[in-house]
Formats: sequence, structure tokens, C-alpha cells
Amino acid sequence: MHQRTPWLPTTLACAFALGVAPSAHADVVLHAFNWPYATVQARAAQIQAAGYRAVLVAPAYRSEGTAWWARYQPQDYRVIQHLLGDTTAFRNMVNALQSRGVRVYADVILNHMANEAAQRSDLNYPGSRVLGIYAGNSGYYNSQRLFGTLASNFLSASDFGPARCIGDYNNVFEVQAWRLCGGGGDAGLPDLTANDWVVSQQRAYLQALKGYGVKGFRIDAAKHMPASHLNRVLTADLKSGVHVFGEIITSGGAGNLEHDRFLAPYLRDTDHGAYDFPLFSAIRSAFSFNGTMSTLVDPGAVGLALPNARAITFTVTHDIPNNAGFRYQILDRTDETLAYAYVLGRDGGTPLLYSDNNESGDNRWVNAWNRDDLRRMVGFHNGMLGRDMQVLSHGSCYLVFRRGDAGIVGINKCGGPVNATVKTSGSVLWWNTSYTDALGSGSVVRISSGSYTFNLPARTARMWRR
Repeated sequence: MHQRTPWLPTTLACAFALGVAPSAHADVVLHAFNWPYATVQARAAQIQAAGYRAVLVAPAYRSEGTAWWARYQPQDYRVIQHLLGDTTAFRNMVNALQSRGVRVYADVILNHMANEAAQRSDLNYPGSRVLGIYAGNSGYYNSQRLFGTLASNFLSASDFGPARCIGDYNNVFEVQAWRLCGGGGDAGLPDLTANDWVVSQQRAYLQALKGYGVKGFRIDAAKHMPASHLNRVLTADLKSGVHVFGEIITSGGAGNLEHDRFLAPYLRDTDHGAYDFPLFSAIRSAFSFNGTMSTLVDPGAVGLALPNARAITFTVTHDIPNNAGFRYQILDRTDETLAYAYVLGRDGGTPLLYSDNNESGDNRWVNAWNRDDLRRMVGFHNGMLGRDMQVLSHGSCYLVFRRGDAGIVGINKCGGPVNATVKTSGSVLWWNTSYTDALGSGSVVRISSGSYTFNLPARTARMWRR
């Protein structure tokens, strides 16, 4: 039954016939969090072999300090130099990945500059001390220059907003015009305005990165910037051929105060993608002790997922384990793996897979990028691109859905096995054909009648592939 021609689905077949590849925005992005550029370069072949088609790398500009958060405090856009590499290392990394068909996405901070109030009282960047360092080794620094001149400061006090700390994180004006501060008298991160000079410098910076081959920009702290500022910097020419997405942290979807005041206007006023925190809140709810997996049947229909083309999906971001205020969002280890099966098995969004160097001390995400089970999930995801998704069965403990006629995903979050019987007569799924678990369990689904019972062991995911 169901005799079919080659396994390419109609949408993909048409796309290739027209010479158009499926959207690159659906490819899995490896977040190589706080990796040295040379490490990313050295792993280029492994990254390609593991199925990643893009890598989000550490912010590329001058910054100082050894802590991971120091990378998010820029001193100078005009040169790349910090603990993880310089402009030469960045360029070599991009070239190595490009040669293997892997795109580079840059983490970009446009909201603020480094907090150096403890060192000096002015707001000249990079400041006289750094300019002296440049002058002392002008040959090297000029070889690392992205744009402009390194003989003078490129920002001054007139390029910053008031030195006031955000007091109410639900007040849109404060969040977008005042400083992020740490409390205890901390002067905070000097907040950039959108005057013509700042915009010109930010555009020159992003254009330089694009000229090196960068194909994506993650806009850090986008919640703290007016859309008008972002739109002045990220004009159509700069966005052409580039995947842009912002970090707008919310604790829920439609109806949630943070969503409605920050994420919804961002999506309305820009054409950028965004981290799918609404979906993450749905995932956390589904995997909670009293939660139901039925929450994940169609979260977008109830405002708990962003539109597919704009969503960056995830199970953990770098902020969650590394900032005390977000650690409550860390999923149980097994739940996180099951959530990855959902994120990488479903149709929709650009999955982001986080892998660090144990900055948080949890020793949990080190080499996650190369974990056997996650590589297998990435492979399943890549094999299902362009195929539709239909939920076949669901309940408080489990979810079963198909991807076109080529794949089936089953997830059981509970402590006991689940048997889910599904009607298969009239289904697009093939009969008398083996669907084998891509995760290596040896489980095989073979449909031979008008119904089929899927066996889902406790706390387990299956990703069967024809």
C-alpha cells in the first residue's frame, strides 16, 4: 500500500526543480558559546559532519576581561581583540567554516558599551588607555582594523543616554532608554542613543562583519532597544542575505506582560526573527510535574509559539545557566533531552543548540554539540526539512507526530511506558515499510493494518525514520 516515487516531498521537489533550496533559516545553529575562534576553526570538519549548517560565535570586537560576560561589554567596534581571538583568527574561522558550507552568525551588542566607571569618569571609547595600546603597536592593530581609524576615540558622552539605572523592568521607556545596572551603586552599562553618528558606526561595523562573510546577526539585549534604532541600523541592504534575530526574553506568550509590551511590538515593528521564549514557556509547562504534553500539540494556535519563519527555538540559552535570575528555567537533564527531540523533530523555527565550556559549573553542556543522541536528532531534523507535521496522538504523558510520510516522533515524559494506538488507514504513512529509530535504540515501526500501537518506554523519545 502507498506505493510512492522517491522520498522527496512535493514542496522540496518543486523547490529543487526551480533551482531554489529550502529556507536556510530552518537549519540547526550551533551556539559555540564562549569558544575561542581557533577552536571553532579546528572543529569545522566535525561541525559540518554533525549536521550543523550555521555557528553562532562569540561577539567580535575589542573587549577585556576573562569572565564570559566580559565579551558582552564592547570597548571598540573597529577592531576584534579579546581573550577568544582577534580579527585574523575571526577571518580564518569564517573561511574554514565557509569552505565546508557552514555559515557564521555573529553575536552583536548594539545597546551599550563596557562599564568602565571604576577606571575613568569619561565616556570616550575606547578611551585614552586603549588608544595608547594601539599607538604602541600600530602595525599589529592596523592589520586587525575593521573600519575607521584607531588614532582617536569613536564615541563620546554625546552618544549616550542618561546615567540612570532601570528601576522598573516592565516600563518600556526605562528599559529602552536607561542603563542595565547590577545594583549596589553600580553605574551600569552606558546606554547608546540612536543619533546619526552612532548609527553610522554601528552600520559600518556590521557591514565590515558582513564583508568578512558573516551570514547572521544575533542582536543581544534587543529588548532594551527601540525598534526605530534597530531599523535605522539594519536597513534592507545590510539585511540582504543575512539572518537577523533578536533576544527578547519573556516569561510567556500572548497575554504575558513582557510578551505584549516587548516581544509583540518587536515582531510588529521589525522583520527580524526572535528567540521563541513563548514556545520555551510551553515546553517548560508541558514537562512540569503537573503539566501535559498536549500543550505542545499546536502552541502557536494559542499564542505560545512564534511564527515558524521568525522563531529561534531552543531548550536552553547561555543566560539560563549562567545568570542566577534565570537558573529556575533549567530543565531536568532527561526532560531537556526529550525537549530537544521535540524542538528538533517538529516542523517550525530555527533550532539553536547550546554548547559551552562549563562556564556555569554545571558540567552539563560541555561538548553537547557532539553528543551522539543530539547529533542523531540533528540528522533527523535535516532529513525532515520541508515536510509537514501532523500530531497523531497525545496525552498528559506523551506526544506522537509524523513528519510527512518519512518520519515519526514519539515522546514519553512520564515514569511508566505508554502505548498509543493510532488510526493508520488513509494516512500518508507507508505500510509494510520499516521506520527505524534514528536515535539508535533498534526500535522499528512497521504498519500493516488500519491501526498501529506505538510503544513508548518511560522517559524516552523515539525518532523513527523511513
